[in-house]
Amino acid sequence: MSGTFELSSSFAPRGSQPEAIAELTAGVEDGEQYQTLLGVTGSGKTFTIANVIQNVQKPTLVLAHNKTLAAQLYNEFKEFFPNNHVEYFISYYDYYQPESYIAKKDQYIEKDAQINPKIEMMRLAATASLLSHRDTIIVASVSCIYGLGNPENFRNLGFELRCGQQISRREIMEKLLAILFERNDLELMPGRFRVKGDTIDIIPGYFNDIIRIEMFGDEIDRIAEVDKNTGKEKERLDYFYVYPARHFVTPESEMQRSLASIRAELDSVLAEGNLDDLSAHRLKQRTQYDLEMIEETGSCKGIENYSRHFDGRAAGEKPFCLLDYFPDDFLMVIDESHQSLPQVRGMYNGDHSRKVSLVEYGFRLPSAFDNRPLKFPEFEKYMHQVIFVSATPGEYELSHSDGVVEQIIRPTGLVDPVVEVRPIAGQTDDIIKEIHAVIERGDRALVTTLTKKLAEELTEYLAQQGIKTRYLHSEIQALERTELIRQLRLGLFDVLVGINLLREGLDIPEVGFIGILDADKEGFLRDSRSLIQIIGRAARNAESRVVLYADNITESMRVSMSETSRRREMQIAFNAEHGIVPKTIKKPVREKEVDIKDTKHLPKSEIPNLIIELEAEMKAAAGSLDFERAIELRDRIKGLRDGL
Repeated sequence: MSGTFELSSSFAPRGSQPEAIAELTAGVEDGEQYQTLLGVTGSGKTFTIANVIQNVQKPTLVLAHNKTLAAQLYNEFKEFFPNNHVEYFISYYDYYQPESYIAKKDQYIEKDAQINPKIEMMRLAATASLLSHRDTIIVASVSCIYGLGNPENFRNLGFELRCGQQISRREIMEKLLAILFERNDLELMPGRFRVKGDTIDIIPGYFNDIIRIEMFGDEIDRIAEVDKNTGKEKERLDYFYVYPARHFVTPESEMQRSLASIRAELDSVLAEGNLDDLSAHRLKQRTQYDLEMIEETGSCKGIENYSRHFDGRAAGEKPFCLLDYFPDDFLMVIDESHQSLPQVRGMYNGDHSRKVSLVEYGFRLPSAFDNRPLKFPEFEKYMHQVIFVSATPGEYELSHSDGVVEQIIRPTGLVDPVVEVRPIAGQTDDIIKEIHAVIERGDRALVTTLTKKLAEELTEYLAQQGIKTRYLHSEIQALERTELIRQLRLGLFDVLVGINLLREGLDIPEVGFIGILDADKEGFLRDSRSLIQIIGRAARNAESRVVLYADNITESMRVSMSETSRRREMQIAFNAEHGIVPKTIKKPVREKEVDIKDTKHLPKSEIPNLIIELEAEMKAAAGSLDFERAIELRDRIKGLRDGL
């Protein structure tokens, strides 16, 4: 495990950054357990943290509270550390319906999930990098506290292939099958291998390209990385370490012990007599079926519910998770900590309450409780050295940190936006007027509402007024949300409407106006922290303004406006002292990574136009003989027409 972090950037620390970097670095090197970086929006908190990582040279976990923010941080850290291992670890479900039982209705809901293979590959890459390289940064969502395979098994069941090694082709194939690779000589994808003569092609679960192993008898003659699409050799390798194709792997020697442990628990539960006859029969039948499936195929549906037995853990003992893959001296950075920490704190109770009825009515053994996220006290044990990052730190961060490092002055000289309060009456007409003004300047607008219904209705109304509008819907997948924001920046539409999805971390310099509807409705979405965060989205544009639509000035509004004013005065004074003229951030727009296949973000009135665009694209694809793409577009057009 080698490698050092090398920060790559065309700009140097400015504004409050140099002092913040020095203080945080000194704190880590002095062994301080908790530090807080209070950085205003647009002050370059990510760049500050990147400098700290380079200074302290520690493997780092960057924890974010939602997938959109995690994706943005991942892209930023990849740009800062192009020669190091920056990985992405979020939940790999595109769709997830957890197993549950509603006793009042006698309704059992089976688990249903759709795994995103690209995200699964990125998760495997994250753990493989952690076990192989110290110069690793993992950007993760709160899913990192959920159960994951034993890191010892993941490490020890892997194996190294080296040029000149004496090993037969059959032995390599057996090793691959033992760590859950599948042989498929027709279609090669991550987690599969194929064999042609003396050549074995492997695509590890955490890799994009082919690892080609060429044999000469029972000796490895050559190892190379080959481009999956062109078949051209990219690099000749002396050796390659193959990690398992999945996180949940168990050595064959432990499999029988695990199955015996499951049977023992089943016998114990049935002997206690706490279940009625129906529940006892259900539990016995289901568990025995699962045991047979595991013995015959190595897996079963819902095998994660038996993870305690496969890991050899005691009842109640915490599961393994991503944090167990880090070395003891790793640095944890909790971004938007005022949001992330409450999420971590609440995960266990939600999971446990769902499983109570499953266990009580014989759908699962009690050991299913131990397939769970970490409890907060368990999570705290991993917090050896933590930097909390937030524009509005919570009580936990402030009470645990010895001091707060403030980063108020932006490198760009930009100041916090002007905030106005206007009456709720006529707010829609006023927003339309502001939107037209901001569009004329070439900027974009964000509008936040309190309810999903109002957001949808406002999106439709704005579209009817000829304004290109989209809705940042909670059901849009993580990678597609990032694409939606990219389209806003490009000007493919001018207004993005949302509820609570427009708060922390969104970096959109083109935003010149933010309208906050019903700002005086006290609650989670309109408390002082939420308002400060929403206001902060306008802090990357020199011409931006924020309007709070309210009939009363609540305490939360007063606090948020007072704090914004305090910061603004400090920033203006700094600019005057140093002769700085604020300028809007110029940030390149990234290349497109995914298509947005859902239409929930679109006003219904724009779907006919989308159909016309897709039809033209379909004909172009057919004309260039790309029939797979044409068929995909045809099916999508049919689905859109059926929905009209």
